[in-house]
Parts: sequence; structure tokens; C-alpha cells
Amino acid sequence: MLICRLIFLVLAFSLLIPAAAQDEPQYAGLDMDLSGTTIKMAAIGGGQYEVMYDSIAVFEEATGATVEIIALLDGFAIDQKLKVDFATGAADYDVAWDHTSFVAQYTPFLHPLQDFFSEEELAAFSPAILDAATIDGNLYLVPRHADISPIHYRADLYSDEAIAAAYMEDTGEELTVPTNLDQIDRQARFFVENGHSAFGYTLAGKEEALTGRFYEMLFASGGALFDENYHPTFNDEIGVAVAELIAGWYQDGIIPADTTSLLWDGVAQNFCNNDVAVKLEWYGWYAYFQDADSCAVAGNFGLARGFTGLSIGGDHVRPSGWAGAHAFSIPATAPNPQGGAQLIKFLTSHQVAYEEATLGFLPVRDDVWERVIADAADAENPLDRERLELARIQVSEDFKTPPLIAEWIPFSNLFYPQLQAIILGDIDAQSGLDAAAEETRELMESAGYY
Repeated sequence: MLICRLIFLVLAFSLLIPAAAQDEPQYAGLDMDLSGTTIKMAAIGGGQYEVMYDSIAVFEEATGATVEIIALLDGFAIDQKLKVDFATGAADYDVAWDHTSFVAQYTPFLHPLQDFFSEEELAAFSPAILDAATIDGNLYLVPRHADISPIHYRADLYSDEAIAAAYMEDTGEELTVPTNLDQIDRQARFFVENGHSAFGYTLAGKEEALTGRFYEMLFASGGALFDENYHPTFNDEIGVAVAELIAGWYQDGIIPADTTSLLWDGVAQNFCNNDVAVKLEWYGWYAYFQDADSCAVAGNFGLARGFTGLSIGGDHVRPSGWAGAHAFSIPATAPNPQGGAQLIKFLTSHQVAYEEATLGFLPVRDDVWERVIADAADAENPLDRERLELARIQVSEDFKTPPLIAEWIPFSNLFYPQLQAIILGDIDAQSGLDAAAEETRELMESAGYY
């Protein structure tokens, strides 16, 4: 125990070394005496999320504070806890899990963080993510790590000369890694119809995961869920074209028959099985896909920037990039908000963020990006480095959150069943989206938007 404490002290007080002499990542948030205080945190848990919390011992040793994790739950469970605690005034903790997709519903119950963080302390973070965390001029969260989806494709299909020749004969086009959704449609159909792949594409087909993938295809095609006054616009010709594309894939066997039952793990398993030609997928699955003991696709896939949308969008198409970032916030009822801010500074510091990035999470700090890309310079698999370089571009240029409204999940809960009905062929795309639009108008009107 004494040895461990000495190690922690050496790490913590390395901050006293002149900055010019420091080549390694540094901790932050250790410059305040918090002796005798307790900082409570409600955190996301499970899997790799919990590795970060091991570093809290360094913070405690250096500041004298005691950190108590009062909840350790998965993302949806911690969201439910926060909703109940905020509604009942029971949020007696100083740091809370947060997320760019959820933060809008919490803002009445959070401290604005510009009261605790200087511009200099925030300078290393992605401006796009900080923008997504800023509502009505107030910064409500500090990001921990991000995720966004590149194209994943089976390398063997795109390197086979015979397949390429057959595709040229069939379509009059060269077989190249797709850059737009029209190309994906043609290629996915070709691979399935000619027996090269069990499925041409796959996507999560229920709950917010389905809503998000539709949203991504919609904005990439130049469409939008809402206009500037939050009237629904997803039932216009672009939205109908996107819904018809997905429904057509389902009816023609381009995507799996159980699509409307799939969430992220099921979708990832299909690609892992080497059964899918091309698809969008989160970077977070990379290590899993490269595990030859678990995945048949290991060593047989490549990555590319997200596609632009359907040509119906004309000059308004843009790269896909539905994205989000896990983060930390401070409840307005926090007993020790300053202590909470210090803990957040520590957990999002260069050193801790770098340690988490080595686990495969996408960084949200420029200094961490530079370090992990440099680390991968001599990687045995060149895709290890290419992945990071591509992800950095997407996070900085393509990052697009869902609408920053408290009604995002309620909207999704009424939208995705209508889209599922369209996919299954129970209703045509225009009628299904019109029905969802009417329900959405009622939701938004009841919430006071108009």
C-alpha cells in the first residue's frame, strides 16, 4: 500500500515539473486542496467504461478528497436515474454521466460549466463537440470520448478482379469503395444477387438506433427531421426516398430478415460473421472485429469516410456523421460543485483521456489525437493508424448530433414504430411518415414549441 501511495504521489506531483520539461501527458484538477471533502458521482458502468475510474485514486491522493461512486449503470439506466433524481430533487451528487444526445432534457437541472472551466482549459477539446454541449449560450457538459461511424467494407469483395469485372459488365461502373448512398445501394444489391455476400448492408432496426440511422441517411441526403420552428419535415420527398430505400432492402433480402429486432450487438455480429458487404458501423467495435478468435472478418475489412446521401438531395448532400459523445456534467443541486468540477478536470485531462483512448475509445482532445496517432505509426496493421486518422477527420468535420431537444427520445419512441411498419411492408412510406409527422406535431405542440 505504501508503495502504491508513493507511485500516486509521484504521478500527481509531476505537475510541479516546469511545463517545458514535460513531454508526457499531464493530469489536471489536482491544484486544489479538497481535504476532508467527499465528491459523489453517478457514472456509466460496464465493460471498458469502468477502467477510467481506477485513476481516481491519483486524484484522491493528490487532493485529499474522497470520491464516492453512488451509481454505476449502463447508459439507458443512468439516463432513467437522472430523470427521476432531477424531477424529485434527489440529485445529491456532484458529477453526473452525460451525453450529447441526452443533455438537452437535463439542462434545467445542471450548472453551466463556463462558471468552472476557463477557455484555456477547454482549448484542447473538439469545437464541434463543445458546440453540441452548448445550449442557449451555456456549456453543460465536458466530453469524455466520442463515437461516429465510418463505412466498413469487406476487403476481399473490393480486391477481387473477377468480381470487379462482373460489376463493370453489370452496371457500367468501376467497383470502388462507395462514397455515396446510391453507390451503396447498387453495390449491396449486386453482391447479394450474385451470391458474393449473404447481405449487402445491415443496420439496427429498432428503438433510437433505428431513428438515428434514418436521421443520418436523411441529413446526408440533404433532408432534415424538423424545420427551424420544429415542425416535422421528415415526410418530404427526401424522407420518403430514404424510407423506401430501407424498405426496398428489406423486401429484397439486402438486409437481414430480423432487421427490426436488431440493435448494435446483433448488427455487429452480422459483420463479424463475414456476412455483410458494406455498412456504417461505430469505431468502438474495431478491436472486436479484428479478433481472429471471435470474428471471421478479422483482417478482411477496410474503413472509409461516411457516405454522402441520395442524389435526390442535389447540392445539399453531405457526409454522414450521426455522432455523440459521452461526457460529465454537474447537477444544479450538487452539494460540492467546485469539487465536482475539479474531478471532471482530472477525468478529462490529457493523461486520463490518453489512457482511455488506448482502450479504443475515440478522443475528444487534439493533444490525445496527436499522441495516439503517433503511437500507431509503426503498427503492424496499417489500418490501426488509418482508422485513427480517418476518425479524427470525421469527429472534426462530420460530427452531427441529433436535434438538441429534450423530446429526442419521446420523438424516437413514436417515430421508429412507424418506420418499422414501412420496412415490414405494412404501410407505404408516405403514409407511414405522414402518420409519424402528425404524432410528432402533437408531441411538439404539447411541449410548447408552437
